[in-house]
Amino acid sequence: MLDRNNLPQHIAIIMDGNGRWAKLRGLPRIMGHQAGIKAVKEVIKACRELGIKYVTLYAFSIENWKRPKEEVETLMGFLNEYIDKELASFVKNDIRLNVIGRMGGLPDYVQPKLRKAIDKTKGCGSMVLNVALNYSGRSEIVDAAKKFASQVKSGRREINDLDEESFNELLYTKGQPDPDLLIRTSGEMRISNFLLWQISYSEIYITPKLWPDFGRKDLEEAIAAYQKRERRFGA
Repeated sequence: MLDRNNLPQHIAIIMDGNGRWAKLRGLPRIMGHQAGIKAVKEVIKACRELGIKYVTLYAFSIENWKRPKEEVETLMGFLNEYIDKELASFVKNDIRLNVIGRMGGLPDYVQPKLRKAIDKTKGCGSMVLNVALNYSGRSEIVDAAKKFASQVKSGRREINDLDEESFNELLYTKGQPDPDLLIRTSGEMRISNFLLWQISYSEIYITPKLWPDFGRKDLEEAIAAYQKRERRFGA
């Protein structure tokens, strides 16, 4: 039984294993991505019902452009379709969609739908869903450094204004708490260039489950494991 008084405020998830899930079943990789979308829907629903305030999903990294062109184009098509189908549900369930990453680098046919969904849900406040697209933790830090450098150059800031708190406000996740819990599926023991600044003190939970097999029960097991840990933040 989960302790409702000790829920993580922010959960970040590295959704890994779609391709392996399909390969194990003798299916094309694309079928694994389709199955992964079902897992996304279930986990978002579970987080909303549990009262998790912030959820960040690692959907497409900058490195993922190295995948075969056909696979990338299909993934972008899935993204468009997902936004079309889920936008009404986001509004109904009071979920605000936020994209983190270099959205300007996404295909032209994807960006308008994302911007529309962001605009339509900007007034929602029960949960923030961050979707990391064309994302890289290192690139996020570089982009934040460039923003600050630009502010100094324009005379709006002084170099000594920079500290951890002010740098936080230059990140894609500005205004949000850092993840309390980072979940990675598929059993891989790495963080894959994800939220490098924000996960400094996150509790990490690795499960061997491949992402398409990850559901509400698995999410609750991850939260239960989190609740058994003592967070010291370096103290």
